[in-house]
Amino acid sequence: MGPLHLQTDVLVVGSGAAGLMAARAAADEGARVILTDKSLISRGGATILAQMTVAVALGEAEEDNPEVHFEDTMKGSRGLADPNIVRAVVERGPEVILEAEGYGVKWARTPDGKRSQAFAPGHSKARCVYVDILNTGGATAAGLKKAIWKDEKIQRLKNVMITKVVVEEGRAVGAIGFEMEEYRPISIAASSVILATGGLTEVYERNSASANMTGDGFVLAAEAGAEVRDMEMVQFFPIAHLFPPLVGIDPIMWDPFRYKLGGRLLNGQMEEFMDKYNGEVAGKYTAARDQTTLAIFREVEAGRGTPHGGAYLDFTMVPEDKLKEAFGPVIDILRNQGVDLTKDMVEVAPMAHFMLGGVRVDEAMHTRVPGLLASGELIYGMHGANRLSGNAITEALVTGRIAGETAAREKREVLDEEVVRRAFNREMERLTQFWHPVPVDRDTASLQTFKRKLQQIMWKGAGPLRAESGLKEALEDLRALREELDSISLAKQDKFTLSLFEKLEAANMLKVSEAIVLGALERKETRGAHVRLDHDDTLTQPSSYSYVLNEAGEWEISEIQLPVGV
Repeated sequence: MGPLHLQTDVLVVGSGAAGLMAARAAADEGARVILTDKSLISRGGATILAQMTVAVALGEAEEDNPEVHFEDTMKGSRGLADPNIVRAVVERGPEVILEAEGYGVKWARTPDGKRSQAFAPGHSKARCVYVDILNTGGATAAGLKKAIWKDEKIQRLKNVMITKVVVEEGRAVGAIGFEMEEYRPISIAASSVILATGGLTEVYERNSASANMTGDGFVLAAEAGAEVRDMEMVQFFPIAHLFPPLVGIDPIMWDPFRYKLGGRLLNGQMEEFMDKYNGEVAGKYTAARDQTTLAIFREVEAGRGTPHGGAYLDFTMVPEDKLKEAFGPVIDILRNQGVDLTKDMVEVAPMAHFMLGGVRVDEAMHTRVPGLLASGELIYGMHGANRLSGNAITEALVTGRIAGETAAREKREVLDEEVVRRAFNREMERLTQFWHPVPVDRDTASLQTFKRKLQQIMWKGAGPLRAESGLKEALEDLRALREELDSISLAKQDKFTLSLFEKLEAANMLKVSEAIVLGALERKETRGAHVRLDHDDTLTQPSSYSYVLNEAGEWEISEIQLPVGV
């Protein structure tokens, strides 16, 4: 099909909670919006998979306020969160939760009609709302989708991959991409571009997110001139399912049941061990995610792991009626697959779950590139070195709303359509470099082989436990993969250009993987989610690491010292 040239006030890239809320907020301010996603609208990314809770200081379970939520989040960040971003999120948290409820997100209620608020590790108050059973993310995505679906000011483009943010004289003026189904090139001139593309956890062999979380937004932002921070900070979810194999079960589903029931963590010798690492009391769940992840790996490292390299999660001490009440229909799904929680334990182990670092923004979600904003998991500032459970969707909803409001209020009447058209021609020339006849001995399956290699390199060398030797080996292996990726040929296709999608994603995965490894080498300490086996201590002086791409497309990293004790 011929190219499609569009123009709008606000372009939103990504349609998880942050992107949907940004589109809704911009339209509420009277702006015309184009919302794109490389998957289906509201169906890609992490939001729809999120099963657990949303932390917000409503104060319906007990006395609470945003200032206490702020203090808990700053403490949990291990000294690396940006207080301005944290305050912006926690102060508007109650507002966006009520807004989502207005879109049909039915937060669970207590018998007296108040919203149920659960306790989660790292929070000093019971402040986490949720949608039973294990449907918080799905319900949130569905509600926000409904909220934008019939708004004439919001145009939706599915299966569109944005490959370049157009910058002219230092300002973002639009974006270029293509639609996969018909390979239709697209240019979009816009007053503002909001990136809401989510995280990068697909670079790891064990990960909990959808397969399209390939780090696209970090690369788009950095190539446009934005600064990214603390790319080495990746959160590993501690008690993700490991064994036995289960079908149709989210690997991180065990967490909310441990909240409710106090499931015990045991090592391979059937001993509880969390008390040795942070004093966690049996039957309680108080350790933050970074603490639990480290404790499990320490036990495995000491030869006390389970047969498949993790820890046992045990609910056998919980009465059967309590198990059925908490698990609901999930208990039958488990039993049908041979897991009877009244007598069986399961093995759990950490897996990559959430990106803690990201694009540097201010309280209005501006990047340092005028006209370019970012929101959701893509941004740096809210979590530092450790994310508290429940803070992810809160961050997505609030930062999406702020970004949408900012973009709409700063819209320009004159758009740089001709500039975007010229950039479109250059970008299409670049993309044609991916189209080559496939040699007889190669086909697009090699992209899957490439992806698996990268994931294994990252898990082995830059996973939950890191050391200089493994990181240097990983960096060497990643740089060798550059040439391999360039050599993968694609047959030119006029429809369903999935192979081009996958090769561009692979390039983005490689670029963000290099950033993670380079930053992990620079950060010679153990802090939160970043564990250096050869540097056990946490430095008194906290530092953030700033990343920018130079003209050669290589990462340049500088250290920025942060205030102590903030």
